[in-house]
Amino acid sequence: MQRVPDLDGPLVSDLTEREVLAMITSRLRPAVTCTVGPGDDAAVLTPSGDLVVTSDLMVEGPDFRLSWSSGFELGWKAAATNLSDVAAMGARPSGLTVALATPVDLPVRYLDEIARGLDAACATLAPGCGVVGGDLSRSRVLTLAVTALGDLEGRPPVLRSGARPGDVVAVAGDLGWASAGLRLLFERSADARGVAHSAGLAALWSESPELIAAQLAPTPPIPLGVEAAIAGATAMMDVSDSLALDASRLAEASGVTLHLRGHCLGDYPDDALYGGEDHALLATFPGDAVAHGFRVIGRVIDPREGAPVVVDGVPVSLRGWDPFSVSEVTKTGSAAPSRVLPSR
Repeated sequence: MQRVPDLDGPLVSDLTEREVLAMITSRLRPAVTCTVGPGDDAAVLTPSGDLVVTSDLMVEGPDFRLSWSSGFELGWKAAATNLSDVAAMGARPSGLTVALATPVDLPVRYLDEIARGLDAACATLAPGCGVVGGDLSRSRVLTLAVTALGDLEGRPPVLRSGARPGDVVAVAGDLGWASAGLRLLFERSADARGVAHSAGLAALWSESPELIAAQLAPTPPIPLGVEAAIAGATAMMDVSDSLALDASRLAEASGVTLHLRGHCLGDYPDDALYGGEDHALLATFPGDAVAHGFRVIGRVIDPREGAPVVVDGVPVSLRGWDPFSVSEVTKTGSAAPSRVLPSR
């Protein structure tokens, strides 16, 4: 494992599991719906509606670099990406469980920062949500497994399969920024082999803070998932692997084609289409009844054979992040997956 720079103090191997857990839980505020929190065998939550559950895994290498991410940023991103999946169902996030597998030579302070980041993301993006439990183990590489819970509050879930011809296609959040930020990181803070380093990182944060933050500490529009559901969204999903891939999944689930407008894709159109990790919310709405905070980027049309997504009438290539498709993985950001396999 590459040592985390500029973190002094004890290592994980210097403490017992109980001591590490006590440190982590001291950084976490309780979830509003949680009646039994960390300390028992399981947490108890009291939602007012059906419960939404989702899980995500973040592994050092394919998902993050210790040279680029502070512990706070990593904890924030781990929470934010899972909260976004809950929001995409039209649910209000209510709790997270977090399992950490850590190298024994990781500084304890880095875990402390992860806990702070998890807590801050919940408080900022989904007030009332909190970490309600988890687990600790050892691993050669730092790994975070997060399960997020959400409350539908009596509403039906918003699925991928409800889009109908005539609906408008809308998005909340920025498209392409995370991929553009990743490209800058590889250009300015990695060597010729793609191995990440921290040189130049401070300058990047100073020169392009919005793009770097979009990649390392995203701020998805979590509350707008509930707003979209209340407004009558017919379908919705989180954009994480690329707009092209994720829009095609929504289109195929609904048996329609999504016709997107090229001029609506923002300042980084290739990154918007083929990059990932934006964690924007993609939704369809009947007529023009678009929820506040969403902007229209196209329309739902009758299905075109072999073309689930078109931009200005032209079918798009269904490229994006696929952890099992090594042939698609590159070390650049534009028109490529936003997450890349590590050079170790």
